[in-house]
Amino acid sequence: MSIKFLVQHVDSGGRSGILETPHGIVKTPAFMPVGTQASVKSLVPDELVALNADVILGNTYHLYLRPGVSTVKEFGGLGKFMGWNGTTLTDSGGFQVYSLAEQATVSDEGVEFRSHIDGSRHLFTPEIVMDYQAQLGADIVMAFDQCIAYTDDTVVARDAMYRTNRWAERCLASMPSGEQSLFGIIQGGMFENLREESAAFITELGFPGYAIGGLGVGEPKSKMYEMVKFSAALLPADKPRYLMGVGSPEDLVRGVSYGVDMFDCALPTRIARNGALFTRFGRIDVATAMFKGSSDGVEANCDCYTCVNFTLGYLHHLFKAKELLGLRLASIHNLRFLTRLMGDIRESIIAGTFEKFKVDFLSGYQTANEEARLEQRRKLIR
Repeated sequence: MSIKFLVQHVDSGGRSGILETPHGIVKTPAFMPVGTQASVKSLVPDELVALNADVILGNTYHLYLRPGVSTVKEFGGLGKFMGWNGTTLTDSGGFQVYSLAEQATVSDEGVEFRSHIDGSRHLFTPEIVMDYQAQLGADIVMAFDQCIAYTDDTVVARDAMYRTNRWAERCLASMPSGEQSLFGIIQGGMFENLREESAAFITELGFPGYAIGGLGVGEPKSKMYEMVKFSAALLPADKPRYLMGVGSPEDLVRGVSYGVDMFDCALPTRIARNGALFTRFGRIDVATAMFKGSSDGVEANCDCYTCVNFTLGYLHHLFKAKELLGLRLASIHNLRFLTRLMGDIRESIIAGTFEKFKVDFLSGYQTANEEARLEQRRKLIR
């Protein structure tokens, strides 16, 4: 079966629904942990189940380079390879070619690039990427798109958007029959007219789901929110809407209010490895001296394994001692924080109180320093 999607409730822009895939039911809105290389860093599948994760992401670029898509296929596909029985989604690798690959050359045919691992030369085309994703066997696969920098001008953005459109047609034409569902991706940089043109073209192709791409690449948050709100409104109401690569708590709340159903981001596990923990009041750095000897938990109402069993003082010790357990416990908490947040959002939409929930959450949540956030993000995509 391909996916089935049903919007069950709408309130103040937010949508709650059900996404049915060959491997289970996904309650939306949903945050999807990132398992780039067939692993959500430091965690095992049973822990992800306990965190109420419904979908795990893999990445075609990384899995193609290592261990190789044929190897994953021999193990029965991505889910079986990583021991995950739930829904899987693979990104096409377009963003990674843009951000990681050296000396990438883009043409209408595809992208030639050098591996960030060993410098070897490779070619991705829409047809090749669709074949690789078929071998990986995820439930949901993404069209191959061209990513650009947020600073690129309208000429560059227009060329990339047209190329993404043509590649989307080729992805559809080369999509093998079977149970996989292919999502189209909206591009257009920071320009509303281009995103409107992209959405009109991509939605006309009739994908079972649509993604908003090219955001969260170092642009100011205000600009990102503007583009998300504008882009989401252009997408069909009866299809899932996926905001790619965006996943801080405030982004999730705002994104849902703009009508987005699905989110993914490596942020929760990445910052966890540096001792940063999500709370309802903002991030805290557990390695700082103020938490030495603290007998408090991270959050009193959190049901994650970390909060139920350990104190901030213990977590502080683990990070100061550079113990691996520290980053595991921090990752567990951050992922559970986001899945709990999405559950709370969903309940508020069903109850008709989402606007109040959004206002209360955003008024109490202190966001990360904008300049520091932008600099960190720009380093990650160089």
